[in-house]
Amino acid sequence: MRYPCPDVAVAAAPARQAPADPRPLAALAVGFIMAMLDVTVVNVALTDISRSLEVSLAGLVWVVDGYTLAFAALLLAGGALADRLGARAVYLAGLAAFTVASVACGLAWDGTSLVGARLAQGAGAALFIPSSLSLLVHAYADEKVRARMVALWSAIVTLSVAAGPLVGGLLIAHFGWRSVFLINVPVGLAGALLTLKLVRPAPARPRALNLGSHALGIAALAALCYALIQGPEQGWTAPAILLTAATALVAGSLLARREKRSGAPLVPRELLAAPGFIPANGIGFLANFSVYGQLFLVSLYLQRARGAGPLDTGLQLLPLMLILVLGNLVSGRISARRGTRFSMLSGTGLAALATACAALHGTALPYGLFMALLVGGNLGVAIAIPAMTATVMQAGGKEHANSAAAVLNASRQIGTLVGVAAMGSLLHALPDWNNGMPVALAMIASGYAAAWLIVLRRLHADRAPAAQGPL
Repeated sequence: MRYPCPDVAVAAAPARQAPADPRPLAALAVGFIMAMLDVTVVNVALTDISRSLEVSLAGLVWVVDGYTLAFAALLLAGGALADRLGARAVYLAGLAAFTVASVACGLAWDGTSLVGARLAQGAGAALFIPSSLSLLVHAYADEKVRARMVALWSAIVTLSVAAGPLVGGLLIAHFGWRSVFLINVPVGLAGALLTLKLVRPAPARPRALNLGSHALGIAALAALCYALIQGPEQGWTAPAILLTAATALVAGSLLARREKRSGAPLVPRELLAAPGFIPANGIGFLANFSVYGQLFLVSLYLQRARGAGPLDTGLQLLPLMLILVLGNLVSGRISARRGTRFSMLSGTGLAALATACAALHGTALPYGLFMALLVGGNLGVAIAIPAMTATVMQAGGKEHANSAAAVLNASRQIGTLVGVAAMGSLLHALPDWNNGMPVALAMIASGYAAAWLIVLRRLHADRAPAAQGPL
């Protein structure tokens, strides 16, 4: 702080700080909203896609998980490319790939072509989502302004995820299921033009890509995904399933061995050794496993068992999604008073208890009570997630903030991938909803309970305030 000189009688009033320009945030939010909507919007289109393209249950799992697979597998590579080539160039390339892939989704003629296009969508998202946050940080030099913009960014992301089922229902009701993909074309073009006009490039930073580790990670994740999704359909002892399961195990083992010896590992060793980092990422995996596994499960239940159309499905899912926004808002206040560990412990405990109560009786419960329990579970996990995010970022510190965020995003996306695949496998084995729903909800409750145990056993008390973290 500067003080006036002693010989100056009247100090000049400090200049008022110019208000922050919201246009870079708005430009970058366009692309991010598009990608986040595609995470949830497709769930309400599953029955229409199944009828139109004659897609099996395993095929529907691929439609949802294909996007997540490519996104999770290439997320760390996308961040490395943004550092090496420049964030804006990689952002625009990813946005273009996502937009073109959306056209392919909208024009798909069978399940295979749709899954291929969804994989391409996920690859595009993996390019532009990490670079978008980097561009946002570089757009606002002042730390206080940057913090406000990142908070707005998180709120936009959470609202986008929450709005997905309703937006999808409205589009499908009026224009058919293909519209949930084709709407990305004008949105993607607008995002690219606004970025070129309003967002300045961020400087590139030399960084080793470590292509071998990326390739092993992609192979392990893709093989695991194939085994989980196709196992129920082909049989768990089928040669192709055993081969891909073995491939996942071998590739994962080789990746771990390579990372231990590499001079430029994908994840800094100091970060892996930081207290709380690995347990908090485990909580992120389990939270996404349960939240998005449940979203897939309930979406199919509403459409197949209760005969709800896309719009009705979107409306009935709205409370489940909006409570996530409320939980995120409440979490910061709880953590500021009681610490992030309390938020995680109480949030995962509530989620496990509410979902376990729903699992006890399943579809035999009155529908209103059944949905109320699921809403209660989502409220609990929404309280836990921002606190978990704060724990990861605190472990990373300033030096490893980008790597910590990338690992957290990857672990959560892998949780989504496995959760949806697990629900698909279970429904294939127990197609009767009266039998399948209680078991599926028990699996989801177990994920929350495991997260609660990790908090209890592996994370120590703290007083750090929670960061707003989108679901």
